[in-house]
Amino acid sequence: MNDMPERSGEIRHRALRLLMALIPGLAHLRQGHTHAGLSLLGLALSMITVSIFANERIQATFTAGRLDYWVALLTLAVTLGLTWVVSGVSSRHRLDARVGGSQWAIAWLGFKQNRVAMLGLYLMIALYLATLLGPFLTGYEPSVIGDIAATRHLPPSVEHLMGTDKFGRDVFTRVLYGARISLSIGFIAVTISITLGTAIGAVSGYFGGAVDTVLMRLVDTLISFPRLVLLITVIALFEPSLLIVIVVLGFTLWPSTARIVRGEVLSLREREFILAARALGLNSPRIILRHIVPNVLGPVIVAATLGLGNIILIEAGLSYLGFSVPLPTPTWGNIINDGREAMLQAWWVTTFPGLAIVITVVAFNLVGDGLRDALDPRLRT
Repeated sequence: MNDMPERSGEIRHRALRLLMALIPGLAHLRQGHTHAGLSLLGLALSMITVSIFANERIQATFTAGRLDYWVALLTLAVTLGLTWVVSGVSSRHRLDARVGGSQWAIAWLGFKQNRVAMLGLYLMIALYLATLLGPFLTGYEPSVIGDIAATRHLPPSVEHLMGTDKFGRDVFTRVLYGARISLSIGFIAVTISITLGTAIGAVSGYFGGAVDTVLMRLVDTLISFPRLVLLITVIALFEPSLLIVIVVLGFTLWPSTARIVRGEVLSLREREFILAARALGLNSPRIILRHIVPNVLGPVIVAATLGLGNIILIEAGLSYLGFSVPLPTPTWGNIINDGREAMLQAWWVTTFPGLAIVITVVAFNLVGDGLRDALDPRLRT
Protein backbone atom coordinates (compact mmCIF):
# COMPACT_ATOMS: atom_id res chain seq x y z
CA MET A 1 0.00 0.00 0.00
CA ASN A 2 2.88 2.34 0.75
CA ASP A 3 4.13 1.89 -2.80
CA MET A 4 0.96 3.30 -4.36
CA PRO A 5 1.74 7.02 -3.79
CA GLU A 6 5.28 6.51 -5.07
CA ARG A 7 4.04 4.74 -8.22
CA SER A 8 1.38 7.38 -8.92
CA GLY A 9 3.98 10.12 -8.42
CA GLU A 10 6.32 8.36 -10.82
CA ILE A 11 3.54 7.99 -13.39
CA ARG A 12 2.71 11.69 -13.14
CA HIS A 13 6.38 12.55 -13.50
CA ARG A 14 6.72 10.39 -16.63
CA ALA A 15 3.53 11.84 -18.10
CA LEU A 16 4.82 15.35 -17.47
CA ARG A 17 8.16 14.54 -19.13
CA LEU A 18 6.29 13.09 -22.12
CA LEU A 19 4.17 16.24 -22.44
CA MET A 20 7.25 18.45 -22.22
CA ALA A 21 8.88 16.37 -24.97
CA LEU A 22 5.79 16.51 -27.21
CA ILE A 23 4.77 20.15 -26.68
CA PRO A 24 7.46 22.69 -27.64
CA GLY A 25 8.02 25.41 -25.06
CA LEU A 26 6.31 23.57 -22.18
CA ALA A 27 9.65 22.77 -20.54
CA HIS A 28 10.64 26.44 -20.72
CA LEU A 29 7.36 27.52 -19.16
CA ARG A 30 7.83 25.03 -16.32
CA GLN A 31 11.36 26.36 -15.72
CA GLY A 32 10.06 29.93 -15.56
CA HIS A 33 11.33 31.03 -19.00
CA THR A 34 7.98 32.46 -20.08
CA HIS A 35 9.24 34.47 -23.05
CA ALA A 36 11.02 31.56 -24.78
CA GLY A 37 8.29 29.08 -23.88
CA LEU A 38 5.45 31.16 -25.30
CA SER A 39 7.47 31.89 -28.45
CA LEU A 40 8.13 28.22 -29.19
CA LEU A 41 4.59 27.19 -28.27
CA GLY A 42 3.05 29.93 -30.43
CA LEU A 43 5.24 29.03 -33.41
CA ALA A 44 4.38 25.34 -33.16
CA LEU A 45 0.64 26.03 -32.83
CA SER A 46 0.78 28.38 -35.83
CA MET A 47 2.40 25.74 -38.02
CA ILE A 48 -0.05 23.07 -36.87
CA THR A 49 -2.97 25.43 -37.63
CA VAL A 50 -1.62 26.05 -41.13
CA SER A 51 -1.24 22.29 -41.64
CA ILE A 52 -4.88 21.70 -40.69
CA PHE A 53 -6.45 24.47 -42.76
CA ALA A 54 -4.21 23.89 -45.80
CA ASN A 55 -4.56 20.11 -45.79
CA GLU A 56 -5.94 19.95 -49.36
CA ARG A 57 -3.21 22.20 -50.76
CA ILE A 58 -0.57 20.19 -48.92
CA GLN A 59 -1.86 17.04 -50.60
CA ALA A 60 -1.91 18.86 -53.94
CA THR A 61 1.83 19.49 -53.59
CA PHE A 62 2.56 15.92 -54.65
CA THR A 63 0.39 16.17 -57.79
CA ALA A 64 0.79 19.81 -58.85
CA GLY A 65 4.58 19.62 -59.12
CA ARG A 66 4.98 23.36 -58.44
CA LEU A 67 8.17 24.66 -56.90
CA ASP A 68 6.43 27.18 -54.62
CA TYR A 69 4.27 24.42 -53.16
CA TRP A 70 7.34 22.32 -52.38
CA VAL A 71 9.07 25.33 -50.81
CA ALA A 72 6.02 25.92 -48.61
CA LEU A 73 5.86 22.26 -47.59
CA LEU A 74 9.57 22.18 -46.79
CA THR A 75 9.25 25.40 -44.76
CA LEU A 76 6.34 23.94 -42.81
CA ALA A 77 8.19 20.71 -42.03
CA VAL A 78 11.49 22.39 -41.15
CA THR A 79 9.83 24.98 -38.90
CA LEU A 80 7.87 22.35 -37.01
CA GLY A 81 10.99 20.21 -36.65
CA LEU A 82 13.11 23.11 -35.44
CA THR A 83 10.60 24.05 -32.75
CA TRP A 84 10.93 20.57 -31.20
CA VAL A 85 14.71 20.45 -31.62
CA VAL A 86 15.31 23.94 -30.21
CA SER A 87 12.85 23.31 -27.39
CA GLY A 88 14.58 20.09 -26.38
CA VAL A 89 18.16 21.33 -26.69
CA SER A 90 17.70 24.78 -25.12
CA SER A 91 15.67 23.42 -22.20
CA ARG A 92 18.58 21.13 -21.26
CA HIS A 93 21.44 23.49 -22.06
CA ARG A 94 20.54 27.06 -21.21
CA LEU A 95 22.85 29.58 -22.86
CA ASP A 96 25.05 31.24 -20.23
CA ALA A 97 25.34 34.88 -21.31
CA ARG A 98 26.50 36.27 -18.00
CA VAL A 99 29.78 38.05 -17.44
CA GLY A 100 32.54 35.84 -18.75
CA GLY A 101 30.47 34.45 -21.62
CA SER A 102 31.20 35.11 -25.28
CA GLN A 103 30.63 38.57 -26.70
CA TRP A 104 27.90 37.25 -28.99
CA ALA A 105 26.10 35.63 -26.03
CA ILE A 106 26.28 38.88 -24.08
CA ALA A 107 24.97 40.79 -27.10
CA TRP A 108 22.09 38.33 -27.49
CA LEU A 109 21.18 38.78 -23.83
CA GLY A 110 21.15 42.56 -24.30
CA PHE A 111 19.05 42.22 -27.44
CA LYS A 112 16.49 40.01 -25.70
CA GLN A 113 16.06 42.60 -22.98
CA ASN A 114 15.01 45.16 -25.60
CA ARG A 115 11.29 44.47 -26.00
CA VAL A 116 10.89 46.78 -28.98
CA ALA A 117 13.72 45.03 -30.84
CA MET A 118 12.22 41.62 -30.03
CA LEU A 119 8.91 42.83 -31.45
CA GLY A 120 10.73 43.73 -34.66
CA LEU A 121 12.37 40.29 -34.72
CA TYR A 122 9.00 38.55 -34.32
CA LEU A 123 7.56 40.64 -37.16
CA MET A 124 10.52 39.72 -39.37
CA ILE A 125 10.08 36.00 -38.67
CA ALA A 126 6.34 36.24 -39.30
CA LEU A 127 6.91 38.06 -42.62
CA TYR A 128 9.39 35.51 -43.92
CA LEU A 129 7.25 32.56 -42.82
CA ALA A 130 4.15 34.08 -44.43
CA THR A 131 6.12 34.64 -47.62
CA LEU A 132 7.42 31.08 -47.80
CA LEU A 133 4.08 29.55 -46.77
CA GLY A 134 2.12 31.73 -49.23
CA PRO A 135 0.54 28.89 -51.29
CA PHE A 136 -0.81 27.32 -48.08
CA LEU A 137 -2.27 30.59 -46.75
CA THR A 138 -4.44 31.45 -49.74
CA GLY A 139 -6.52 29.54 -52.26
CA TYR A 140 -6.17 32.10 -55.06
CA GLU A 141 -3.52 32.70 -57.70
CA PRO A 142 -1.86 36.15 -57.81
CA SER A 143 -2.12 36.78 -61.56
CA VAL A 144 -5.21 34.83 -62.64
CA ILE A 145 -8.02 37.09 -63.91
CA GLY A 146 -11.55 35.74 -63.51
CA ASP A 147 -14.93 37.34 -64.09
CA ILE A 148 -13.94 41.02 -63.88
CA ALA A 149 -17.50 42.32 -63.91
CA ALA A 150 -18.45 40.22 -60.87
CA THR A 151 -15.24 40.37 -58.85
CA ARG A 152 -13.58 43.76 -59.49
CA HIS A 153 -13.08 46.07 -56.50
CA LEU A 154 -14.81 43.84 -53.97
CA PRO A 155 -14.31 45.19 -50.42
CA PRO A 156 -12.52 43.16 -47.71
CA SER A 157 -14.55 40.16 -46.57
CA VAL A 158 -14.14 36.63 -45.26
CA GLU A 159 -13.68 35.36 -48.83
CA HIS A 160 -11.26 38.13 -49.80
CA LEU A 161 -9.45 39.32 -46.68
CA MET A 162 -8.02 42.41 -48.37
CA GLY A 163 -10.58 42.79 -51.15
CA THR A 164 -9.93 42.57 -54.88
CA ASP A 165 -8.35 44.90 -57.44
CA LYS A 166 -9.67 46.25 -60.76
CA PHE A 167 -9.07 42.88 -62.45
CA GLY A 168 -10.80 40.87 -59.72
CA ARG A 169 -7.53 39.49 -58.33
CA ASP A 170 -7.30 38.80 -54.60
CA VAL A 171 -5.22 41.57 -52.99
CA PHE A 172 -4.19 39.40 -50.01
CA THR A 173 -2.72 36.81 -52.38
CA ARG A 174 -0.90 39.47 -54.39
CA VAL A 175 0.53 41.05 -51.21
CA LEU A 176 1.78 37.64 -50.07
CA TYR A 177 3.42 36.86 -53.40
CA GLY A 178 4.68 40.43 -53.71
CA ALA A 179 6.48 39.98 -50.39
CA ARG A 180 8.56 37.27 -52.04
CA ILE A 181 9.91 39.74 -54.56
CA SER A 182 10.50 42.57 -52.10
CA LEU A 183 12.11 40.44 -49.39
CA SER A 184 14.16 38.40 -51.89
CA ILE A 185 15.49 41.52 -53.59
CA GLY A 186 16.26 43.07 -50.22
CA PHE A 187 18.07 40.02 -48.86
CA ILE A 188 20.18 39.29 -51.97
CA ALA A 189 20.96 42.94 -52.72
CA VAL A 190 22.02 43.56 -49.11
CA THR A 191 24.25 40.48 -49.24
CA ILE A 192 25.96 41.82 -52.37
CA SER A 193 26.33 45.37 -51.05
CA ILE A 194 27.55 44.29 -47.60
CA THR A 195 30.09 41.86 -49.07
CA LEU A 196 31.41 44.41 -51.55
CA GLY A 197 31.39 47.26 -49.02
CA THR A 198 33.15 45.18 -46.36
CA ALA A 199 35.86 44.07 -48.79
CA ILE A 200 36.53 47.56 -50.17
CA GLY A 201 36.35 49.21 -46.75
CA ALA A 202 38.73 46.67 -45.19
CA VAL A 203 41.28 46.98 -48.00
CA SER A 204 41.06 50.77 -47.98
CA GLY A 205 41.46 51.10 -44.22
CA TYR A 206 44.20 48.49 -43.88
CA PHE A 207 46.55 49.62 -46.66
CA GLY A 208 45.86 53.36 -46.49
CA GLY A 209 47.91 55.71 -48.66
CA ALA A 210 47.17 55.77 -52.38
CA VAL A 211 44.87 52.73 -52.16
CA ASP A 212 42.73 54.47 -49.54
CA THR A 213 42.65 57.72 -51.55
CA VAL A 214 41.52 56.06 -54.79
CA LEU A 215 38.87 53.87 -53.18
CA MET A 216 37.43 56.63 -51.00
CA ARG A 217 37.23 59.04 -53.95
CA LEU A 218 35.27 56.33 -55.78
CA VAL A 219 32.95 56.08 -52.77
CA ASP A 220 32.52 59.87 -52.67
CA THR A 221 31.71 59.91 -56.40
CA LEU A 222 28.99 57.26 -56.07
CA ILE A 223 27.48 58.90 -52.99
CA SER A 224 27.37 62.29 -54.74
CA PHE A 225 24.96 61.00 -57.41
CA PRO A 226 21.22 61.16 -56.56
CA ARG A 227 20.54 57.53 -55.75
CA LEU A 228 17.09 57.20 -57.30
CA VAL A 229 18.15 58.96 -60.51
CA LEU A 230 21.22 56.72 -60.75
CA LEU A 231 19.12 53.57 -60.26
CA ILE A 232 16.50 54.61 -62.82
CA THR A 233 19.19 55.50 -65.35
CA VAL A 234 21.01 52.19 -65.02
CA ILE A 235 17.83 50.09 -65.05
CA ALA A 236 16.43 52.04 -68.03
CA LEU A 237 19.48 51.01 -70.11
CA PHE A 238 18.47 47.35 -69.75
CA GLU A 239 15.22 45.42 -69.90
CA PRO A 240 13.80 45.45 -66.34
CA SER A 241 14.00 42.04 -64.66
CA LEU A 242 14.47 40.58 -61.21
CA LEU A 243 18.17 39.90 -61.84
CA ILE A 244 18.86 43.42 -63.14
CA VAL A 245 17.12 45.03 -60.15
CA ILE A 246 19.08 42.89 -57.67
CA VAL A 247 22.42 43.54 -59.36
CA VAL A 248 21.86 47.28 -59.71
CA LEU A 249 20.72 47.70 -56.10
CA GLY A 250 23.53 45.52 -54.76
CA PHE A 251 26.29 47.28 -56.72
CA THR A 252 25.11 50.84 -56.01
CA LEU A 253 24.39 50.71 -52.27
CA TRP A 254 27.75 49.51 -50.93
CA PRO A 255 29.57 52.88 -50.38
CA SER A 256 27.96 53.56 -46.97
CA THR A 257 29.08 50.13 -45.71
CA ALA A 258 32.57 50.72 -47.08
CA ARG A 259 32.85 53.95 -45.09
CA ILE A 260 31.71 52.27 -41.87
CA VAL A 261 34.16 49.38 -42.28
CA ARG A 262 37.04 51.69 -43.22
CA GLY A 263 36.54 53.72 -40.04
CA GLU A 264 36.63 50.57 -37.92
CA VAL A 265 39.69 49.17 -39.70
CA LEU A 266 41.65 52.41 -39.27
CA SER A 267 41.51 51.88 -35.51
CA LEU A 268 41.96 48.10 -35.62
CA ARG A 269 45.11 48.08 -37.74
CA GLU A 270 47.09 49.76 -34.95
CA ARG A 271 45.98 47.31 -32.25
CA GLU A 272 48.50 45.00 -30.60
CA PHE A 273 47.09 41.78 -32.05
CA ILE A 274 47.43 43.14 -35.60
CA LEU A 275 51.00 44.26 -34.94
CA ALA A 276 51.73 40.80 -33.52
CA ALA A 277 50.27 39.16 -36.62
CA ARG A 278 52.53 41.26 -38.80
CA ALA A 279 55.54 40.42 -36.65
CA LEU A 280 54.77 36.71 -37.10
CA GLY A 281 54.99 37.19 -40.86
CA LEU A 282 51.33 36.71 -41.77
CA ASN A 283 50.45 38.13 -45.17
CA SER A 284 47.94 40.95 -45.62
CA PRO A 285 45.02 38.88 -47.05
CA ARG A 286 45.19 36.50 -44.07
CA ILE A 287 45.34 39.34 -41.55
CA ILE A 288 42.33 41.02 -43.18
CA LEU A 289 40.23 37.87 -43.43
CA ARG A 290 41.16 36.18 -40.15
CA HIS A 291 41.72 39.07 -37.77
CA ILE A 292 40.18 42.30 -39.08
CA VAL A 293 36.92 41.29 -40.77
CA PRO A 294 35.64 39.23 -37.77
CA ASN A 295 36.16 42.28 -35.55
CA VAL A 296 34.01 44.56 -37.74
CA LEU A 297 31.08 42.16 -38.07
CA GLY A 298 29.06 43.99 -35.41
CA PRO A 299 28.69 47.28 -37.34
CA VAL A 300 28.32 45.33 -40.59
CA ILE A 301 25.38 43.30 -39.23
CA VAL A 302 23.69 46.49 -38.03
CA ALA A 303 24.26 48.15 -41.42
CA ALA A 304 22.84 45.09 -43.20
CA THR A 305 19.69 45.03 -41.07
CA LEU A 306 19.03 48.74 -41.53
CA GLY A 307 19.90 48.48 -45.23
CA LEU A 308 17.23 45.82 -45.79
CA GLY A 309 14.45 48.26 -44.97
CA ASN A 310 16.04 50.92 -47.15
CA ILE A 311 16.33 48.59 -50.14
CA ILE A 312 12.70 47.45 -49.76
CA LEU A 313 11.60 51.09 -49.86
CA ILE A 314 13.74 51.78 -52.94
CA GLU A 315 12.42 48.69 -54.75
CA ALA A 316 8.83 49.67 -53.95
CA GLY A 317 9.47 53.12 -55.40
CA LEU A 318 11.01 51.64 -58.55
CA SER A 319 8.07 49.24 -58.92
CA TYR A 320 5.60 52.09 -58.54
CA LEU A 321 7.39 53.96 -61.34
CA GLY A 322 7.50 50.84 -63.53
CA PHE A 323 11.28 50.32 -63.42
CA SER A 324 11.37 47.10 -61.40
CA VAL A 325 10.12 43.57 -62.05
CA PRO A 326 7.84 43.58 -65.12
CA LEU A 327 4.13 42.82 -64.91
CA PRO A 328 2.19 40.63 -64.21
CA THR A 329 4.57 39.59 -61.40
CA PRO A 330 3.17 41.24 -58.26
CA THR A 331 5.33 43.52 -56.13
CA TRP A 332 4.18 45.87 -53.41
CA GLY A 333 5.03 48.88 -55.55
CA ASN A 334 3.09 47.87 -58.66
CA ILE A 335 0.10 46.76 -56.54
CA ILE A 336 -0.08 50.30 -55.15
CA ASN A 337 0.29 51.67 -58.66
CA ASP A 338 -2.61 49.52 -59.86
CA GLY A 339 -4.89 50.98 -57.21
CA ARG A 340 -3.98 54.67 -57.48
CA GLU A 341 -6.73 55.40 -60.04
CA ALA A 342 -9.46 54.22 -57.65
CA MET A 343 -7.86 55.24 -54.36
CA LEU A 344 -11.08 56.68 -52.93
CA GLN A 345 -13.51 54.06 -54.22
CA ALA A 346 -11.24 51.03 -53.58
CA TRP A 347 -8.94 52.23 -50.80
CA TRP A 348 -7.94 48.68 -49.84
CA VAL A 349 -5.93 48.10 -53.03
CA THR A 350 -3.33 50.71 -52.03
CA THR A 351 -3.73 50.63 -48.25
CA PHE A 352 -2.80 47.01 -47.53
CA PRO A 353 0.41 46.81 -49.62
CA GLY A 354 1.34 50.23 -48.21
CA LEU A 355 0.88 48.89 -44.67
CA ALA A 356 2.96 45.84 -45.59
CA ILE A 357 5.82 48.12 -46.65
CA VAL A 358 5.52 50.21 -43.46
CA ILE A 359 5.42 47.17 -41.15
CA THR A 360 8.35 45.50 -42.91
CA VAL A 361 10.59 48.58 -42.88
CA VAL A 362 9.72 49.36 -39.25
CA ALA A 363 10.49 45.74 -38.25
CA PHE A 364 13.92 45.81 -39.88
CA ASN A 365 14.71 49.22 -38.38
CA LEU A 366 13.68 48.06 -34.90
CA VAL A 367 15.93 45.01 -35.20
CA GLY A 368 18.77 47.16 -36.52
CA ASP A 369 18.45 49.63 -33.64
CA GLY A 370 18.35 46.77 -31.15
CA LEU A 371 21.44 45.16 -32.64
CA ARG A 372 23.28 48.48 -32.60
CA ASP A 373 22.55 48.91 -28.89
CA ALA A 374 23.35 45.28 -28.05
CA LEU A 375 26.66 45.20 -29.95
CA ASP A 376 27.91 48.53 -28.54
CA PRO A 377 29.86 47.84 -25.31
CA ARG A 378 29.42 51.46 -24.21
CA LEU A 379 25.64 51.01 -23.97
CA ARG A 380 25.73 47.85 -21.86
CA THR A 381 24.79 48.11 -18.22
